[in-house]
Amino acid sequence: MLSSVAAAVIPCLGRLTVTSDDGGAPAPGSIIVANHTSLADPGVVLAALLRLDIEPVVLATAGLWRIPVLGRLLERGGHVPVHRATHRAADALGTAAAAIGAGRHVLIYGEGRLPLRTDAAEAPPEGFRSGIARLAHASGAPVVPLGQAGARRVTSGSGAKQIAGFLTAPARRPRLHVHLGSPVHLPPGVEAATAAAREAVTTAWRTAARHLGEPAAALAAR
Repeated sequence: MLSSVAAAVIPCLGRLTVTSDDGGAPAPGSIIVANHTSLADPGVVLAALLRLDIEPVVLATAGLWRIPVLGRLLERGGHVPVHRATHRAADALGTAAAAIGAGRHVLIYGEGRLPLRTDAAEAPPEGFRSGIARLAHASGAPVVPLGQAGARRVTSGSGAKQIAGFLTAPARRPRLHVHLGSPVHLPPGVEAATAAAREAVTTAWRTAARHLGEPAAALAAR
């Protein structure tokens, strides 16, 4: 349901293109790890994945379940709330591992938060949290890196700029690109695995940003 809504809305906000290293969808039971840059990028990612016939289980901050309509869509779709900084935080990984075991794709955002900067430009992913490594080790599932670029052109910055971005996006129709890299199996050790996941997503993001001609992609490669 949430993926279908995203697939209907995103084409109104921008021009989405999708590429993949393997030319198709990742295997069922994979962990898809994406970079997080904008309030718009979850919709961009879900719309892109639906083009590959993927409707993932999404791990997202529990506060989203309190938002009218969105909360109901998240609940109906079986998505997983993450209660950060509470004793319930670990429960999300167990639920996600069960979804992987059932053959579902699980989508998780490596940084776990939006960047603090206010400009609309692209930049490499920030530091990753350890949940990806722990989920991969617990489930044995491969990690599929996903890089998205362009969502900050839809909305970014202050609250007023966020609203203005959404309202003007249908007229501006910024270019959006999502790239899926090849699956990787993370190394042992949480620190090493977290670093490997971030490196893989950064590579996928660089490919996506290059498709849009973003200068940051060239700078990050140096």
